[in-house]
Amino acid sequence: MDSVDHNTIADVPGLSVGQANDPSLKSGVTVVVGDEPMVAGVHVMGGAPGTRETDLLAPSATVHAVDALVLSGGSAFGLASADGVVAGLKAEGRGFPAGGRRVPIVPAAILFDLNAGGDPDWRENPYPALGREAFETRSNEVVLGSVGAGTGATVAGLKGGLGSASARLPSGATVGALVAVNALGQVTVGDGPHFWAAPFEVEDEYGRLGPASSLAPEPRTKLGGGGNTTLAIVATDLELDKAGATRMAIASHDGFARAIVPAHTPLDGDLVFGCSTRQRKATDDDLMMLGHVTATCVARAIARGVYEARAAEGDVFPTWQDQFSG
Repeated sequence: MDSVDHNTIADVPGLSVGQANDPSLKSGVTVVVGDEPMVAGVHVMGGAPGTRETDLLAPSATVHAVDALVLSGGSAFGLASADGVVAGLKAEGRGFPAGGRRVPIVPAAILFDLNAGGDPDWRENPYPALGREAFETRSNEVVLGSVGAGTGATVAGLKGGLGSASARLPSGATVGALVAVNALGQVTVGDGPHFWAAPFEVEDEYGRLGPASSLAPEPRTKLGGGGNTTLAIVATDLELDKAGATRMAIASHDGFARAIVPAHTPLDGDLVFGCSTRQRKATDDDLMMLGHVTATCVARAIARGVYEARAAEGDVFPTWQDQFSG
């Protein structure tokens, strides 16, 4: 498994990433947009998900491709961020043809960041505008840390964030992961700086500290403070159908379990979208390795999201950098 140019999901040919955030709100939106409609699937393993248009991603559903995928803060309010993305797609003439019109297809998922220290006293839902801004600013440059859907994210004891990682299969196919890390559990081991995902680190993505010398007897959680849910998008340029994209999403949850302890709790809404830009034929070897490599990218992206988080006024938890880099 080789590393890729930018080490983000934008290394996957045929897609771009947009982000927007509001410092006063301490929340934001991240969108992945296909240059062409993307085949997509989804799998939920947390007990408290918040979603939009995920039923149509079932292999049995009629619509076979989506225009964009959205991750947002804001709990249920954040689902409206997809409205802004839909408006942007409509302005570009994109969408599923139906009844002589084009209807943009934009599944979305949200995390709970309402206790992140932001201003709760808005009168008009700010998330549609954040979604439109994220769509309009999309590019192949992906900023990590306290941005987009990771702006107000937290994990047990630390500030969370937006992380990404990519890899190349032996065939030359590309895979990538984008994760908004807002978990109930810990991303680090015990009271130390070591990441649970340390065995999967490529070069010095998150400090090159290596594994902890011993495992914590009992992981901490943030029960009683903050909200939860880790959201991921995994992507590849391999040609997959909806069942294949769903299988990729299912396998990618292994990355949550490698990087967050505990993961997939009843109070997390843990979810993975899987998508394919369909630019390369998939071999049997590709399909055999795909789930493992995407799961590894997810684990790396989770650690990177926490490692890259930056402090802001009113934070409820310290950043990894403030806690450990000295």
